Amino acid sequence: MSAAGPSGAIARGRLGDSVLEEEEALGKAYDTRLLRRLWPYVAPFRAQVALTLVMALPIFVFELAPAWIIRVGLDTLLLASGAGAHAAAGSTAAADGLLVRIDAALAPLFEGRSIAWLAGLLLLSLIVGAALRFAHLILMARTGQLAMRRLRNDVFGHIHSLHLSFFDRHPVGRLVTRASNDTENIAEMFSQGIVAAVIDVFFMLGYAVVLWNIDSQLATRVFLVVPILATCALVFRLRIREAFRKVRVRIARINAVVQETVTGMKVVQLFRREERNARDFDDLNGSHRDAWVESIRYDAALFSVVEVAGGLSVAIIIGYGWGIATAGVLYLFIDYMRRFFLPLRDLSAKYSVMQSAMASCERVFALMDTEPQIQDRAAGAEPRSAQRAVGERSSIETQTDGPTRGAADSMSLTAPQASEAQAGPPGRARSEPQASEVPMRAGEVVFENVWFSYQDPAEEDWILRDLSFRVAPGERVAFVGATGAGKTTIIKLLARFYDVDRGRVLLDGVDLRELPQRDLRRRVATVLQDVFLFSGTVAENIHLGRGDIDRARVEWAAEAVQADRFIRALPHGYDTELRERGSNLSAGQRQLLSFARALAHGSQVLVLDEATSSVDPETELMVQRGLHALMERQTALVIAHRLSTIQDADRIYVLRRGELVEVGTHDELMASEGTYHRLYRLQFDSQRAKSA
Repeated sequence: MSAAGPSGAIARGRLGDSVLEEEEALGKAYDTRLLRRLWPYVAPFRAQVALTLVMALPIFVFELAPAWIIRVGLDTLLLASGAGAHAAAGSTAAADGLLVRIDAALAPLFEGRSIAWLAGLLLLSLIVGAALRFAHLILMARTGQLAMRRLRNDVFGHIHSLHLSFFDRHPVGRLVTRASNDTENIAEMFSQGIVAAVIDVFFMLGYAVVLWNIDSQLATRVFLVVPILATCALVFRLRIREAFRKVRVRIARINAVVQETVTGMKVVQLFRREERNARDFDDLNGSHRDAWVESIRYDAALFSVVEVAGGLSVAIIIGYGWGIATAGVLYLFIDYMRRFFLPLRDLSAKYSVMQSAMASCERVFALMDTEPQIQDRAAGAEPRSAQRAVGERSSIETQTDGPTRGAADSMSLTAPQASEAQAGPPGRARSEPQASEVPMRAGEVVFENVWFSYQDPAEEDWILRDLSFRVAPGERVAFVGATGAGKTTIIKLLARFYDVDRGRVLLDGVDLRELPQRDLRRRVATVLQDVFLFSGTVAENIHLGRGDIDRARVEWAAEAVQADRFIRALPHGYDTELRERGSNLSAGQRQLLSFARALAHGSQVLVLDEATSSVDPETELMVQRGLHALMERQTALVIAHRLSTIQDADRIYVLRRGELVEVGTHDELMASEGTYHRLYRLQFDSQRAKSA
């Protein structure tokens, strides 16, 4: 299957333009601006960072020690047998160099000692060096994880605060990557990136200084290889950068296609697209293989160049040093030069880690810089004159067709009716403090000349157009209309998932923008058509971790909405574990749990958005009985396609293209023979045809 196929188009088109464009930009391997932003997360652990750097010195000493001990053993054996006397006499370093000074300081360790003693000393130095390396790696990794734990918590918390429209535009997979893979890439920078690179540079300089002090002439000739190697490394670095970018883009495409295919597996199997999807995936997999082979080719080339440079340095050491240095000194040079070149062999890996970490930093902080569009009013800020709503309510004009207009006007101007607070279960203690800045009232909802668009308002693609209505406390109203009429948008505005472009939405006479979001959503309970359940027990999915909702209230709420019947039939009742998204429950059972959740959390306004669309008629009868008692003392807004479920509503609003076209009771709207009458007859005729 070529790229012309549908899923191939997905893999190379839409996914490449949106999800993948951020993955393509790897950015710099070192960005001071990003590191400054990262510092507040590292600063609390600066003692560990300092210790990580300080530990490099003893590690370096124990890196030097093994070769030094072997040098002493070689020179001692050769000198003792006389084989190395000529070489020692010609050594430029043995007379007054670094060797003499260090040998003099360490003389008590070596003079008169046997080879067994040197072997034991060598083993001890190797063990201590390995232990220091182990502790150093653990410290670096732990420091990175501690710092990234705070960053990951901040990213996760910030995602919670973002507005709903943000999630409409950004794929879930990308946000998951920000909170997981990207922060892990940054943590890896501490263990294999910037700290490791600084220590590698320190070690390389240390080896160079030591070798220069042992024999400057030999060191000068050996280090002639370094400029050539540095030039090759620079060239390969640029090639490797591009190769790793290709690998990153292609693995991102593979992940995106796998995620989309698994999510839509039901459709894939129903329409027998397995073979076609497999061919498209094979194309993507092949391109990833080619990109990976290319990166390995450059990585292997750099590794080979370093190996050649190491071999060339050994040849120079032996060719120039033979006859002017002892065998031990030659071994010392060979070992230290090998260690000098080791960091260069890992250059591509460290460069990739740094580049990936900087790109992850860029993306994480771009997310953190995203300001939530829906924010609570700051303390002390000038209010939006929301309290004028009561005095200005007479300005609300309800747009209607036909004879129901006058009835709607008179109803919308009715004075607020007091209602009692919602009654809880017997013995319930209302212990949760109220965070509202305004006193709790009865649950009056007013939309006042509301205009709203999901797009830029300048484009005038309005979903709601000058919409005005009022729901009195304790009333039960319904919204009907064709798909796209704006019914669900009303619910989103009432829950303040979005802010209106023009006009106001009032709850008990207060503009929603003046209410803290936590308080607003405590007072408005919403049951959506698409029920989301979390992994956990049935009881946990009802109380959602709120400490003030005890087991008695959970069971009371479930019983009130008739959910306790199937819950008690589960293997462990309320303690039954639910799988992801409640997949071990039927659609109707999941919706019953959502009703119990809304009731247990308590509210003044109850919103049902197509809440009975997934239940069978028998289950719907049970739900209706449970909800009837619930809605008696609450303001209720119901959106339903099944017009038979809203016939007893106090008032029905009929929407068309974001405008209110009819208002009245079921009998009034049927008598007017307008839009509602046509919708009802169409649905009734369709149901009768199915039953026939």
